[in-house]
Amino acid sequence: MSIVTKSIVNADAEARYLSPGELDRIKSFVTSGDRRLRIAQVITDNRERIVKQAGDQLFQKRPDVVSPGGNAYGQEMTATCLRDLDYYLRLVTYGVVAGDVTPIEEIGVVGVREMYKSLGTPIEAVSEGIRALKNVAATLLSSDDAAEASSYFDYLAGALQ
Repeated sequence: MSIVTKSIVNADAEARYLSPGELDRIKSFVTSGDRRLRIAQVITDNRERIVKQAGDQLFQKRPDVVSPGGNAYGQEMTATCLRDLDYYLRLVTYGVVAGDVTPIEEIGVVGVREMYKSLGTPIEAVSEGIRALKNVAATLLSSDDAAEASSYFDYLAGALQ
């Protein structure tokens, strides 16, 4: 839920006008909109590159994942792992655009730990892949934009633990 929606819902629940503080937070959210959209656009435009390079970093750091018996062993399972990284990268763009982690939480985190556990997927490897996505994406963004985006990657990686 965006800061705008949260503020309105909270004010309405209390049958009051938006407070000066809420209006200031909404103003900040609106004025940062171009930046958030720019970040999401760069990530979206470079998603294949980001996912491929992040996958390469993950598999280099965690060769157990692509070794026989690993969850990404074989061409089909490697493709599945990269598909999942692409999914998480997309979730990060949702969070960036919303200016809030709620879309990440509601769409991508609820129930995922249990799913990975049932599949025998090492959660720490998934988090490592998300950190690799963050590192690759940061090379494509200005330092300020990378700092903005990093909080969403960090939230997602931490939420899976």
